[in-house]
Amino acid sequence: MSFSTISKKSGKTYFLHARLQELKGGRKVTLYYFAGAAGEGAMDALPAGYEISENERTGLPLLKKKK
Repeated sequence: MSFSTISKKSGKTYFLHARLQELKGGRKVTLYYFAGAAGEGAMDALPAGYEISENERTGLPLLKKKK
């Protein structure tokens, strides 16, 4: 089952996804993003060291590193 969160503002469910991106210098980084439907790259759990916050204006979920 994919990891999901519900927006407090809109009540819509968002699913966490990850994608491996290669930068111009050849370094590879993992990009995390939320989408309205579970698709390719959907994750089963929240990555270690991250937490979810929500944009107050739009209600979209954000993934932030824990301090």
